[in-house]
Amino acid sequence: MLLQNRVNKNELKKRIQEETIKRITVSFYRYVLIDEPQQVRDHLFEQWTKLQILGRTYIAKEGINAQICVPEDNWEIFIYNLNQDNRFKDVPLKIAIEDNGKSFYKLTIKVRPKIVADGLNDASFDVTNVGNHLSAVEFNAAMELPDTIIVDMRNHYESEVGKFIGAITPDADTFREELPMVLEELKDKKEKKIIMYCTGGVRCEKASAYLKHHGFKDVNQLHGGIIDYVRQIKAEGLPSKFIGKNFVFDERVGERITEDVIANCHQCGEPCDNHVNCANDNCHLLFIQCAKCNERMKGCCTPECMQIAALPAEEQRALRKRGKNDDSLSVYKSRLRPKLNEVLAKAKPIN
Repeated sequence: MLLQNRVNKNELKKRIQEETIKRITVSFYRYVLIDEPQQVRDHLFEQWTKLQILGRTYIAKEGINAQICVPEDNWEIFIYNLNQDNRFKDVPLKIAIEDNGKSFYKLTIKVRPKIVADGLNDASFDVTNVGNHLSAVEFNAAMELPDTIIVDMRNHYESEVGKFIGAITPDADTFREELPMVLEELKDKKEKKIIMYCTGGVRCEKASAYLKHHGFKDVNQLHGGIIDYVRQIKAEGLPSKFIGKNFVFDERVGERITEDVIANCHQCGEPCDNHVNCANDNCHLLFIQCAKCNERMKGCCTPECMQIAALPAEEQRALRKRGKNDDSLSVYKSRLRPKLNEVLAKAKPIN
């Protein structure tokens, strides 16, 4: 059996859109010793392909981090198979809130040095000494305490569209960047109650241990992340302290938690929390764009990208191919692919 996908991306997307079977989108992670990650990867790829499972999974010697969608008819056998491996037995599963079954269009399982890129030397501290896990009830209660500090351990583009009320939201592009930023932000607050959260909980596992290593006394984390928080508050009839959208790393991009729109279109400034990728494949910048600007800009972030996206597909492919070896073109492409703050600085309202 071929242990990788060889079908064209557009064809795969067409297949998933035309698919009629019901799917369940689920995420899970576990820090656990895996001696032979490549063997585990190949076994899961073969097993999940037979079950028509799609999604993205990372395997490392330190554990597993998965975001997948499972055909409803194959759910029980998926769970049975997962529990046959003691390393994954009874792993907590976070099931998506808003789910049309089109979250992923292919199955990707990769072996990585770590299941989350954090830039840390794990040998320098006890990664198992994590913070206290809080339920939704406990997290809400902790937020009400006067000296509690709430920390969002996600990237800036995630917290821009949704967050817990009163949270510190570092302006970081990656988790690797964010850890030292949080440490600096909280350096004089080591005696305070710290409560942190992320999408599904995996980033907080490492971050909470990192803070405890650096002398923080009362470190806590939201069990199951935002995804499970929403499940809990709905099941128990609790008020949501999270407002806006929960950014997710699949075709849905975001799950709406409350009707609050806390972000703005990066091109006209109107209230909007819809993330898109620039239609110029040479750029593919992730940014927030309202429907009006999407129509006027043809899904692009800048006029330059509109020009590139309007070229014949062959010419666009030639640009990408040349860009791999042509330094001058790489400089040109860097102008087409500005950082988000540059897009914001140059953006003008579209009337």
